[in-house]
Amino acid sequence: MASGDIVPIELGLTDGDLVTLWAPAWREGDDEWEAFLGHGDDLYGFDSIAELAAFVRTNSDNDLVDHPAWRTVTALAATEFEPAESHAFDLIAVPELAASNPDDDVLDELDQTLTMVRTIGEVCELDDVTKFFNANPALSAVGSGYRFFEDREGLEIWERIGSAIAKHWDDVLDAIDDVIAVPDVDAAAVAVAESELVAAAENVVEADDVSDDEDAEFETVDLAAAAGAESDEDDDDDDDEDEDGFWSEVGIDPVKIITSDGIWFTLRCYLDDEPVFLGSKDAITVFSSERALARYLADDHEHDLARISTFADVQSLAVDGSLEIEVTDENVYVLPGLADDLADGPESVDLSQLDLAVELFTDAADYTGDEETGAALAPSTPLGWYVSYLLNPDPNRMAPSPPFAAEGQSWRELEREFEGRLRKA
Repeated sequence: MASGDIVPIELGLTDGDLVTLWAPAWREGDDEWEAFLGHGDDLYGFDSIAELAAFVRTNSDNDLVDHPAWRTVTALAATEFEPAESHAFDLIAVPELAASNPDDDVLDELDQTLTMVRTIGEVCELDDVTKFFNANPALSAVGSGYRFFEDREGLEIWERIGSAIAKHWDDVLDAIDDVIAVPDVDAAAVAVAESELVAAAENVVEADDVSDDEDAEFETVDLAAAAGAESDEDDDDDDDEDEDGFWSEVGIDPVKIITSDGIWFTLRCYLDDEPVFLGSKDAITVFSSERALARYLADDHEHDLARISTFADVQSLAVDGSLEIEVTDENVYVLPGLADDLADGPESVDLSQLDLAVELFTDAADYTGDEETGAALAPSTPLGWYVSYLLNPDPNRMAPSPPFAAEGQSWRELEREFEGRLRKA
């Protein structure tokens, strides 16, 4: 990473791999910005790290010069302009990924690449890119993990994703290719940067050689030093846990909800054991991305979470652009497919997802003052008895009898009622 707020990235495009800089969203006063290294309608790309470093050091007429971290970036060593592996996006490989089986590796790479492409489309105002994502909401399911695509409905969504990409990806790629420009770079500055990179590579080789020699010469281990190293590692792990525990500290949870029409993000907490969502008593406000949620939290809005004392801590991080929306597994709710699984019978139902969905439905009903959801899930109803049997197994209880089509339909109605409570911002 070139700077805390400006990131080197690699883009695999039609004419080859190019490197450039990306500045994730940052705030200046009441305004929020996001940009790439470029000027006007052009997004600058460079064939090498040396050319990128040289350009940054010698150019003062581009869209990032007003960024708060720009002066820091201009003083970095050439090696610091090398994109991390997680910031390499191969746009050419997208159709191949979409034609593969949806395993974790494929989904992670595809999700990261699509997210970057969407960002480029928004920042550069590329109509073909924006239309592609707006016309294909199923693309948002890519970030749901491989389990989302294990059942019949999930595989149908995966096929729709592959079909959309196969049909329209060339248009997306062409739109991005058209805004890429390779600017002239001072040759002397490039030579300096290349020398830095060569010297750094040689130092790495020399260090590896020394390390190998030391390993051959010394075969004993300093146990005290090893114990100290382990202690340091434990301290580092504790520090990471402390950093990851921000949401736990403020007592507010980011929530991810996967519905039939997309993936949505919101916040929820419990006040005196009563659920309180980001929203008002008649609706829960949800967002199509973590970034959109973070942007909303940075501004002053009227909602029920604003009365939670720790919400000020959340807003403070959102304002300075450092808020990370991190959703834990127990706050991910996958709704599509549950109604069909319930209709198919107990052996088809993912009990963990059913349990989470019941929690979500009842929390939303309690929050909005709806009593019908609780009544529908009461053990005295066929659906309530069926759900209770699945989630609270008891060998002494009478098992519900098939067919389960009516229970599946009752669940589908609950799902529709819940989705009707979501206010999409």
